[in-house]
Amino acid sequence: MIAPVAELEKCLAKLPGFGRRSASRAALALVREPARLAEPLAAALRAAHDSVRCCSRCGAFTTIDRDPCDMCTDATRDGSVVCVVEEPADIVSIEASGAFRGRYHALGGKLSPAHRMGPERLRISELVARVREEGVSEVLLALSTDMDGDATAGYIAEVLKGAGVKVTRLAFGLPADSGIAYSDPLTLKRAIAGRRDI
Repeated sequence: MIAPVAELEKCLAKLPGFGRRSASRAALALVREPARLAEPLAAALRAAHDSVRCCSRCGAFTTIDRDPCDMCTDATRDGSVVCVVEEPADIVSIEASGAFRGRYHALGGKLSPAHRMGPERLRISELVARVREEGVSEVLLALSTDMDGDATAGYIAEVLKGAGVKVTRLAFGLPADSGIAYSDPLTLKRAIAGRRDI
């Protein structure tokens, strides 16, 4: 394969959801149809690069001319509840569910000694400031259920202790349309521990 196409394939392979083969197919399609595929893609990438930023208040994706973002300035949202997520993309997923109408706070990652990600590299001090300044009564932690996510949740709960705010976490349980036989032991353990009345 010629060098420019190989470099394009290499770049595409770094994207989530792209393996080596899918990156190769995409690279070849872009080169084969530049006017229909490559040029609009290049323009969209440039526009996103030039105008998309993270909101200075919550960390969600926004544009440079809308900071703070629409969710932070929407008066119909419940400002007393802040949902803490790892990344801005998590906000997109939660918003798609339609189940949450409060405000958000993206940390920019999670605590991870293996990746040299300590509390100073996350937006935790900004969260504490928001809790104090914005009259937040509940902080909902919507973090990964892996070891690093659990450590991050524990750290935030400890930091917010004594701040007069209730700290909650998303419920753990079985995925929708799934059966017991397909669940791993940790998911089942958490589902049983988090059971509730019906």
